[in-house]
Amino acid sequence: MPNFDTGHIFLTTMAPIKNGGFVNDGNIRVSYQQQVRIILSMLPTALQSPATVQTGFNSPFARNTRNHLCRFTVIDDVVYNGRPKITPIIGADPLVPTHVDRLGNAYLMFAADIDAVTTDGEALHQKRTKAQQDQARDSYARKLWETMEGELWQIYSNCVGFENVNSADDFAVYLAKCQVETTMPFNDYWLPGEAKLHALPVNLIKNVIKWPLFASIAGLVAWIAKLVLGYFEILPTIAGWLGAIYPGWIFLIGLALTILAVIWAYRLAMSNGEKPMSAAKYGDLPSVLKSLYLQQNFSDFAVDQQGKTPAALHKAFGKFLADHKPEQKMSPTQNPGVISIDAKGGVSK
Repeated sequence: MPNFDTGHIFLTTMAPIKNGGFVNDGNIRVSYQQQVRIILSMLPTALQSPATVQTGFNSPFARNTRNHLCRFTVIDDVVYNGRPKITPIIGADPLVPTHVDRLGNAYLMFAADIDAVTTDGEALHQKRTKAQQDQARDSYARKLWETMEGELWQIYSNCVGFENVNSADDFAVYLAKCQVETTMPFNDYWLPGEAKLHALPVNLIKNVIKWPLFASIAGLVAWIAKLVLGYFEILPTIAGWLGAIYPGWIFLIGLALTILAVIWAYRLAMSNGEKPMSAAKYGDLPSVLKSLYLQQNFSDFAVDQQGKTPAALHKAFGKFLADHKPEQKMSPTQNPGVISIDAKGGVSK
């Protein structure tokens, strides 16, 4: 399904950047497009490496627990793929320029993989209607505004129409206007055997198409035989059952049924492809962060318990469960935007 798959929304928005520019505090004229690039270049990334950890500045997107992945990019113009292929003998004059598509504005693209939920910690849903997807998108937009309003103002104030945005609800409306459909999901949190694929009923499709096609071909052959060869004399064995029905009608009815069967098969394949893949049981971001938290702590636990007696191991494991609460995914857990629980601010108690 466009925009929704595996319990996630794959949000893609395109906000037109204002043409022209302004005079900044240094009395230098700067284009809005360049200003967007400057701001994005200074936006801190998540604490994903020793170099980024040392900066001490985390990504503003790490302030909420719904972003799996997200990115900004500026699209200056569409890519020119070259002239369309032509036949040199009958084609157009290669010296005459062809139409080249151009954008009227540069665009700020924002793409994010987010949980299709309306409250933090909510389990992922296998199915979401269009209205439910919109509710989840708007809830996410409001959450963004609540957690990084300052950064959003700096970025989007260079875009067309953002001057009317003054609240979280306004930003949700603005982001909805900028949304474009996407059919490119890009994550996978399934456990082995958990993914449910939507297989096509290939044998059924083959049979539905095959039999009317065979009838159409048989009718066509018999029709030609009747018209050209006089099949009643040549093929007397089939004259009894084929002579009762005009072969041309067999051909036409079979052809019509074959066409309908092909159309049905095509629509079935397309609708099957639009079905969202199953959501992973632990595919929401809080569950992923909790898994990372438990993985690291349990690794340390396993090392520390080497050589312990069964009674001591049993007691230590009970304390591990009490301290780390595997059944509670919201806390304690690893915080978003950090590479490990050992990073500064890596754990949420």
